[in-house]
Amino acid sequence: MGKVKICADSVCDLSDELKSRYGISIVPLYVNKGDETLKDGVEITQKDVFAYYRETGKLCTTAAVNVEDFTEFFKEQLEGYDELVMITISSEFSSCFQNANIAAEDFPNVRVVDSRNLSTGEGLVAVSAAKLAQQGLSADEIVKKLEEIIPKVDATFFVANVEYLHKGGRCSSIAVLGANLLKLKPCIAVQSGKMTVVKKYRGGIEKVIRDYVKDKLESAEVDDDLIFITHTTSEANTSLTAEEIRKYKEFKEIATTDAGCTVACHCGEDTLGILFIRK
Repeated sequence: MGKVKICADSVCDLSDELKSRYGISIVPLYVNKGDETLKDGVEITQKDVFAYYRETGKLCTTAAVNVEDFTEFFKEQLEGYDELVMITISSEFSSCFQNANIAAEDFPNVRVVDSRNLSTGEGLVAVSAAKLAQQGLSADEIVKKLEEIIPKVDATFFVANVEYLHKGGRCSSIAVLGANLLKLKPCIAVQSGKMTVVKKYRGGIEKVIRDYVKDKLESAEVDDDLIFITHTTSEANTSLTAEEIRKYKEFKEIATTDAGCTVACHCGEDTLGILFIRK
């Protein structure tokens, strides 16, 4: 059975260490910063997105990987491999999946998978695929296994600062005022490939972290292999989140990763999520 290369787009928010450990290669989306178009994670980072907003009051925007980029990427990544599995951000959020499929028409040994997710929700799918490839499964066998895993990915974030949601037109001025006065922090879940507000937490960020982790893990049946803490916030908040996770579940690995430009552009600073796979 031939070697299978696993790839993902830059929305997966995997750390360099995890990408190296699992041999996952990344194709970058684009970030529009004023008149500049930059490669996500290569030419621009989360911190650059926030700095631009603070300096100009304008949001950066993101754009999908185009067909030509995917074509060149597939050619490069197939060197030394027999097959390739490409994991993309949810097709509800971006045209990456569509563009990857168009490019894959010229590659009979490329399979494209819609993660139905974003950030390390997509990352969980990519890591799962890499583990299956390490076990010697073929591309088609990996795709079939991923079809069972994808609906079990649990991806949520809470947003402590609703300024970016308001600026991007996803939250009215009245809602922002109410959220600030009541110290409300919306919790956003990825469900069926789309984002929806599922709860609003109230109080300071430490209380919200404790309540949020308890809600997610206290009674959840989880795959205990890996959980992500993905964030645009402080180390103190991520450390507290890890402490709270350990109160409810013992995971083999708690991986803390910076959210990339996509989450940064849309959700802003002080966003934090825990992402895992349910049983």
